[in-house]
Amino acid sequence: MKRHEPVQVVKTRRDALLARLIGTVPYIGFLGVTIDRRGDELTAVLPFNPKLVGNPALQALHGGATASFLEVTSIVELSWASLWADLEAGVIDPETDALPPLPKTIDFTVDYLRSGLPRDAYARARINRSGRRYASVHVEAWQDNRSRLFAQATGHFLMPPKDDSGNDSSD
Repeated sequence: MKRHEPVQVVKTRRDALLARLIGTVPYIGFLGVTIDRRGDELTAVLPFNPKLVGNPALQALHGGATASFLEVTSIVELSWASLWADLEAGVIDPETDALPPLPKTIDFTVDYLRSGLPRDAYARARINRSGRRYASVHVEAWQDNRSRLFAQATGHFLMPPKDDSGNDSSD
């Protein structure tokens, strides 16, 4: 990042990079997930859509849609955390530089705490540990009240390799 740039220029650069990151995963678009960014903090939003209902009698969100939402949130958080440091250091250009590969899921365990209701859902992921090759993430999802989670998950991910310059080694 160049010193003393106007706030709007910095914000636009960050938003452009996040949009490119989200655009690399077509399934995010299929689910309708959007990401709300406030500084470096991300909140994923899963807008309610009838196609996401798993049990029409209960009008409950499908467990697979819920798990996918949590996993996508985790992967985006991990990717964003590594991109954020490079973006702020001016190492990458958000519009032209190739994005590194996404982390690969090793395992992902979901706790379904209550039925997901037919309304928008929100999720935030917290990185517990992130090393050169491995990362552990905890993610929580809620709907109307942040203190009443309807699902949470813990995931372990294989991080993409980097070359000696700090950039991704694959094209």
